[in-house]
Amino acid sequence: MRRNISHMVWLWCTASIATSCSITRYVPDGSYLLNSVKVKVDERSAASAPHSSDSAAQVAPPDFRLPVSDLKMYVRQQPNSRLFSLFRLPLATWSLAGPDNSRWLNRTLHSLGEPPVILDTLKTLQTQADLQQQLRNVGFLQGNVRVETHRKGRKADVTYWLQPGAAYTVRHLHYAIDDPQIAQRLAATDSTQRLLYEGMRFDVSSLEAERKRITTLLTNDGFFRFHKEYITFLADTIPGTQDIDLTLRLGLFQRRNQPDTLHTRYYMNRIDYASGDPADPQIHLRHRVLEECTHLAEGQPYSAALLRNTYNHFGRMQAVRYTNITFTEPNAISADSALLDCHIQLQSHKPSTLSFQPEGTNTAGDLGAAASLTYQNRNLFRGSEVMSLKVRGAYEAIRGLEGYSNQDFMEYSAEARLQFPRFIMPFVGHKQQQMANATSELSLLYDLQNRPEFHRRVLSAAWRYRWHSAQRHENYQFDLLDLDYVFMPWISATFKKDYLDSETTRNAILRYNYEDLFIAKIGFGYAYNHNGVALKTNFETSGNLLAMGARLFKADKDDLGHYRLFNIAFAQYVKGDIDITRSLRIDQNNQIVLHAAVGIAYPYGNSNVLPFEKRYFAGGANSVRGWSVRSLGPGRYKERDGRINFINQTGDMKLDLNAEYRTLLFWKLSGALFIDAGNVWTLRDYPGQPGGKFTFSDFPSQIAVGYGAGVRMNFGYFILRFDLGMKAVNPAYAEDDEEHYPILHPRFSRDYAFHFAVGMPF
Repeated sequence: MRRNISHMVWLWCTASIATSCSITRYVPDGSYLLNSVKVKVDERSAASAPHSSDSAAQVAPPDFRLPVSDLKMYVRQQPNSRLFSLFRLPLATWSLAGPDNSRWLNRTLHSLGEPPVILDTLKTLQTQADLQQQLRNVGFLQGNVRVETHRKGRKADVTYWLQPGAAYTVRHLHYAIDDPQIAQRLAATDSTQRLLYEGMRFDVSSLEAERKRITTLLTNDGFFRFHKEYITFLADTIPGTQDIDLTLRLGLFQRRNQPDTLHTRYYMNRIDYASGDPADPQIHLRHRVLEECTHLAEGQPYSAALLRNTYNHFGRMQAVRYTNITFTEPNAISADSALLDCHIQLQSHKPSTLSFQPEGTNTAGDLGAAASLTYQNRNLFRGSEVMSLKVRGAYEAIRGLEGYSNQDFMEYSAEARLQFPRFIMPFVGHKQQQMANATSELSLLYDLQNRPEFHRRVLSAAWRYRWHSAQRHENYQFDLLDLDYVFMPWISATFKKDYLDSETTRNAILRYNYEDLFIAKIGFGYAYNHNGVALKTNFETSGNLLAMGARLFKADKDDLGHYRLFNIAFAQYVKGDIDITRSLRIDQNNQIVLHAAVGIAYPYGNSNVLPFEKRYFAGGANSVRGWSVRSLGPGRYKERDGRINFINQTGDMKLDLNAEYRTLLFWKLSGALFIDAGNVWTLRDYPGQPGGKFTFSDFPSQIAVGYGAGVRMNFGYFILRFDLGMKAVNPAYAEDDEEHYPILHPRFSRDYAFHFAVGMPF
């Protein structure tokens, strides 16, 4: 099969190279393939203009830089996309098809590929006009754009030369506000927040931003009927200079066939609730919950921001399907203020759902199946509380195990979750509930695992809080209490003899993870995602309160020096993680993604070893992809027994460094080239993991490096990912072994790892 795939890849590459030489064969006579488009600045005309010597203009020096990258978005016609910014693979795919569209193969290639982009002189002229207008919008009022088209053969290269000339600056700035009430409010509240100032470069976007800022300020302060069209600008140029006198005018309220009047400030009068579903006239939420979701308040000024928060708060309620808020205006109480009645209509979701989900599983080549049944109630206590009950069963046929009477893996689990759409904690009042977009969650889980080697049971209970910022760029999680009780009711005699009792194979990590264990942790997590930057951090600790109580009450220790709770040892450790990703977009089809992740955990006090679930591993689809999952590290440790590698190849510290170049191929397919580096280490010197302990002197030589390529299929709702990784530097090698630098001595059967995953790696 591998041989057939190689032949197919070779055939595809050959065909693509062959067709790249004939990508212009479908370009009509007299027309040209748009080969490249560039936007450049003519430096000879970009000299800065002398600005006014007025002392006010010297307060903030003008910015004469031309935003060329922003101007590129006004180009109306772009050339065909290129693979890794070099090869026009989509166009080559389209060119493979023949002219007969009745044939299935030709239609398929056309749908997968991209037709040639033919130079359109009309779009070129329109782009020239748009760029020239945009030059003037950013302050270069005498700017000009020259188009240079270079034709060679049947291809054309277009260059737009920007000739900005001198940048104009604001010499004098004046706010002319016709409404005294608004003038007084603006003078009292926003004199330091203005976006316009004397000496700035004239920029239409800054003018529009100031209009939006003032409009937002007023609509959040009761001016229900105010909109930005009441704000206009007058710009007068000064002959012989590059100075502008700018006036912002805020006009009076306008009514059809009536004289202009002052703007009215509105106050909330009455707020009522009703069902928006004629078939169900009842509102299924408690009145207190309705009040918590409503940010507008009777007797307070109208606010567009509070209206938006009200919509958002009701939108978070899973019991609510649709929200509609309208206002009516009763009689005005005075000439400059009026009242608004607020009507909130709600439509409810179905209270209960039942779902069934089958699964196929593949664990290291062992195939199996699973199924889950989930019941969900979206409004348990008439406060949009979500209760979900889930039962799951799984079966897997295990291959390659010898000496065990049973060769199957079975798992059964039952899980219950109860989620409240608010903070459930003392001393949190109505205002605090409205300010936080928070949820509180109680969860219970019982998991039963029967393997040929052992039986394992896990009982978990947790109480946690989640909340996020108003812009949703920042998310927080606080695990107030997370309890896990792990117990082993049965271990096979074969496994016990081979690994737990044998002097040659047993180690502290292995023994610790096959004993009953109690974990009581608290943790805090923070995540940020905005403008191509994603940051995730997490901190947790376990066992400290139990250890303090044991010392306080002078509890006895076992033979290993550990305190026990109900005759069960409890874990004590501290753990911290940080993960950051930065996306650098080259163009609409190409980007570079950089990723780094560091984690460290330290067992202390009542523990000498981290619980297995808290240990780090390297390799796999989201780590160093030259290695399969849990096959790298710790340090320069080299595997000895493939049956227990999932235990031995773990550590207390992890480093992941990744760089990935992503590009659009054609249709829904994208490609990637990547370089990965990292490893895991232990912080203690465990006999079962020789060479695994972290030391600063050995750290550089123990960094594993891999490289490779991948293909992604983007179906919108999910992404299928196929990555082929190769080892480049392998820290687990014998002396004078070519395995140390596989990039110099490659061997495909030894060095490759293939990964299939859903979603991006980072």
